[in-house]
Amino acid sequence: MTSLVRRLRTLPLRSRLAMLVATAVAVAVAVAAVACWLLTRAQLETELDKSLRGISAPQNLVQEMLQQCGNGQPPPENVNTAFAFIQIVGSDGSRCVEASSQPVKIQPSDIAVARGTEPSTLHDSTTEDGAPVRVHTTRERISLRGEIATVSISRPLGEIDNSLNRLALLLLAVAGVGVVGAGAAGLWVARAGLRPVDGLTRAVEHVARTEDLSLRIPAEGEDEIARLSRSFNSMTAALASSRDRQAQLIADAGHELRTPLTSLRTNVELLARSEETGRAIPPEDRKALMASVKAQMTELASLIGDLQELSRPDAADPSPLQVVALHTIVESALERARLRGPDLTINVALRPWYVRAEPAGLERALVNVLDNAVKFSPAGAAIEVTLSTQGELTVRDHGPGIPSEELPHVFERFWRSPSARALPGSGLGLSIVARTVQQAGGEIALRPAAGGGTVAAIRIPGAPTPPPTGPAGPGPGATRA
Repeated sequence: MTSLVRRLRTLPLRSRLAMLVATAVAVAVAVAAVACWLLTRAQLETELDKSLRGISAPQNLVQEMLQQCGNGQPPPENVNTAFAFIQIVGSDGSRCVEASSQPVKIQPSDIAVARGTEPSTLHDSTTEDGAPVRVHTTRERISLRGEIATVSISRPLGEIDNSLNRLALLLLAVAGVGVVGAGAAGLWVARAGLRPVDGLTRAVEHVARTEDLSLRIPAEGEDEIARLSRSFNSMTAALASSRDRQAQLIADAGHELRTPLTSLRTNVELLARSEETGRAIPPEDRKALMASVKAQMTELASLIGDLQELSRPDAADPSPLQVVALHTIVESALERARLRGPDLTINVALRPWYVRAEPAGLERALVNVLDNAVKFSPAGAAIEVTLSTQGELTVRDHGPGIPSEELPHVFERFWRSPSARALPGSGLGLSIVARTVQQAGGEIALRPAAGGGTVAAIRIPGAPTPPPTGPAGPGPGATRA
């Protein structure tokens, strides 16, 4: 059985489907044929029983049989009832058989009728030659002599068996034709039904062979094949979009890396040429050159870190979300921001607010927002940082602001305003901020500030009080803030 199942699994789906259809039809036809044969046999037996109950031996024949069998003479022949066997049963089990009839074996039920303990009986028996018969035995009153005789009338079962055998052959032939037709129909249905699957298979093989993700499969209707085709089209579209974004990321990263690398290479070549020629660079120029090299290396390290952060899939982020105090993380980010803008005034108004986020990533995002405010704020200006009781964090600067036509692009990777391209940066900071805030279930927006400048507004779902487990971590029973 196991080997048969393994062999079936090696067959093509089309062949297996045709075999399953043929098997199902064969079983159905077999069950129907057997049921038909059994019902026909039962009906024929019922009709035979009715026929036996309706047959009665002529009284003159029965009287002559009693006289002649009683005198030891041969019983008379009744040509009118040659289709049935007639015999008279005695209470001692003796019998008197009509001359043209076959002698039928006496059964105990026949003797019981002859003795008067049973009114009649209907049963199967056999002739002395072994031929099966159906027997009806009853007591009949002989009016000419005024006595009662037990008469047994039998009919051969061969006439039913012959009809049933012919019916069985006919049903077998019909079943065979039905199974063959079902197999052919199953193969045709399998081919017609699996034609869309064949098209899908060819499409998948084409994509695997050529990596052409622009291929689309026509999907018509609402059946499973159409749904599978639409799912395949969606998958290839998503893969194509992902590949395009990956290629764009590589191109943008190469473009952004080229500028600091070119500048770094130029500075290093100047230092190497000075060593090779023996011409010393003036101390002030050398100091400025080393500062430029250090700044470019710092910019490269920052850019590489940003690229690593953006290249990490969301689903592969191993850092678990924790319940953290947003106001505490803002204070930590402010300390770093004050070091980068010592000549700026930062006005802070923070209210307690607890959120569920990844602490290190959230702090880095807030540092990026504050860095932008520091970068675009003029010397001696003020920056207002506010965390309201509703959990909205706003960072307002008094810089040049962002033109309205540029606001839709500020969160795109590597996008930089034309007015800011002269300033240090890679254009990835706000992309990382948007990603981190979205992972925490929040949202971020930039809008022009009244009187000039820009307002960065961050809203993350949370609560003004910590959960029972505290802000240090979610703990076993932590709930969403």
